[in-house]
Amino acid sequence: MTELLEATMLVCFGLSWPMNLLKNIKARSAKNMSLRFIFLIIIGYIAGISAKIIRGTYNYVFAVYVLNILIVSANVVVYFINKKYDRLAKINVEQKPSAFTAKEAI
Repeated sequence: MTELLEATMLVCFGLSWPMNLLKNIKARSAKNMSLRFIFLIIIGYIAGISAKIIRGTYNYVFAVYVLNILIVSANVVVYFINKKYDRLAKINVEQKPSAFTAKEAI
């Protein structure tokens, strides 16, 4: 019964990560992403996986931990891709000509 409850908690918590991943992919910006938060979640999943390994309980709960950590880790990849998009956007803004025209200089 405890395994079922733990799996339920992981599934409920883990359902948010695919939605978060899709949101971050669509945003194409890392401005609202926190790399520290993502790593904190990954550390939590590593602790849960480690507990399962130490106890030797390789079951469906272990599989849910692994699935969740993979999806959260994908957010790390998207974070660095989005950081690149942010850098490129900043370069494009800096290279655009000013709205200031020669007429206004007179």
